[in-house]
Amino acid sequence: MSTQIESLEPQALWQHFAALNAVPRPSKKEERIIKFIQDFGNSQGFDTRTDEVGNVIIRKPATKGMEDRQTVVLQSHLDMVHQKNADTDFDFTSQGIQMYVDGDWVKAKGTTLGADNGIGVATMMALLTSRDVAHPALECLFTIDEETGMTGAMGLKGGLLEGTILLNLDTEDDRELTIGCAGGVDVTATGSYNEENIPFDFAAYRVSINGLTGGHSGMDIHLGRGNANKLMNRILYQAADKFNARIHSIDGGSLRNAIPRESFAEIAVPEAKAEVFEQFLQKQAEILQAEYAFTDPNLQLLAEPSDLPEAAISYDFQNQLLRSLYACPNGIHRMSPAIAGLVQTSNNLARVQVQDGTYSVQCLTRSSVDSEKADLAQAIQSTFELVGASVALKGSYPGWTPNPEASIVQTMRTLYQDLFQQEPQVNACHAGLECGILGTHYPHMEMISFGPNITGAHSPDEKVQISSVQKFWGFLLETLKQIPAKA
Repeated sequence: MSTQIESLEPQALWQHFAALNAVPRPSKKEERIIKFIQDFGNSQGFDTRTDEVGNVIIRKPATKGMEDRQTVVLQSHLDMVHQKNADTDFDFTSQGIQMYVDGDWVKAKGTTLGADNGIGVATMMALLTSRDVAHPALECLFTIDEETGMTGAMGLKGGLLEGTILLNLDTEDDRELTIGCAGGVDVTATGSYNEENIPFDFAAYRVSINGLTGGHSGMDIHLGRGNANKLMNRILYQAADKFNARIHSIDGGSLRNAIPRESFAEIAVPEAKAEVFEQFLQKQAEILQAEYAFTDPNLQLLAEPSDLPEAAISYDFQNQLLRSLYACPNGIHRMSPAIAGLVQTSNNLARVQVQDGTYSVQCLTRSSVDSEKADLAQAIQSTFELVGASVALKGSYPGWTPNPEASIVQTMRTLYQDLFQQEPQVNACHAGLECGILGTHYPHMEMISFGPNITGAHSPDEKVQISSVQKFWGFLLETLKQIPAKA
């Protein structure tokens, strides 16, 4: 498998990607990958430094004849989203990603691939080890924890970098030059509740919703894919109303930045209504499959008989919780009135955990307008405070204001036209890129983001296109040749 990946072109890039993917690198547990990059930089004899939060900076001098050019900062993040299919036996803390080639794509076996943002990291490593690539002085910035708070970018201090141009390698469409992005804030509602005994004449079930497509909660939020937490709540609300269902537990979703693909609930209904309840679920499965036939063709709603739990959520709080989850906004809140096709503000109802007297609801609210982001977050906060939850708004990070007149944007737009005989899509995205945060530390640095075609990011369907990586690599090398001289 590794040999198959490492033989792809450009070989240096793919070899570094294979080595990178052999190292577990979950967000907030990046000790091993930080050491991996430190050891790499030191082994090459480059100036390698690590700041106080764990970001690694590796510097490489300009090649001969390019010493007068502006210093370029190349930036990618080290962490990756850990998602796997329910039937995949895999330990992200100890195993390397199992990759394979499928036609023009590299994929992983039942897990996220880590092309987001491992391809960017591998690209930087390939440039650092290159001996025949012309380039100005480089500062390679490897940030940590991009996926769950961007704490690496937020912790980076001004004055560490000397570069005047930053090339972020975290865009996932090779036709795009990204010059702006959304900011975000984590919304977390927590609380406790009383439990009540479940009557002995109730039948218990483990209800599951799975097979959803999922995806990136920013880049894919406009695609109308099913959110397992919202769909599960829809089923439970009706089950409570029609069959006096009592809920023991709910466990849905995983990460804030991933559209939830699965949700599980343990419930009980009166035995006298069990048969009708099962028929109801079969009908609801057909309804959901019809509604989401295009976006989520593998959606499943299943119910398996289980042992009767001793307790359930108290009747009154169960009603309050189901209604608050129903009322919680999810998906697109507002499209941009200024940029056609751009989602301006959204929310992802990412995680719902209810069991043993406590509950937690986690959202990621995004917007390219900070005031609108705050307004939607406060609306969500109010929704859950009405049922007595304690709501925290944390990890807020700013958006990145587009500057289409920046010289690097003009240079790369012209170069793209010359190389590929078509106009690039110069736009902003609804994902959270680190450029907005880095721009607060380095306000005079010009920034742009680009990358190869990656689809299904933040889900086990993630894949990266081989031919697009080749296109991206060639574009990057030509861009480095066009960096202007220092002022």
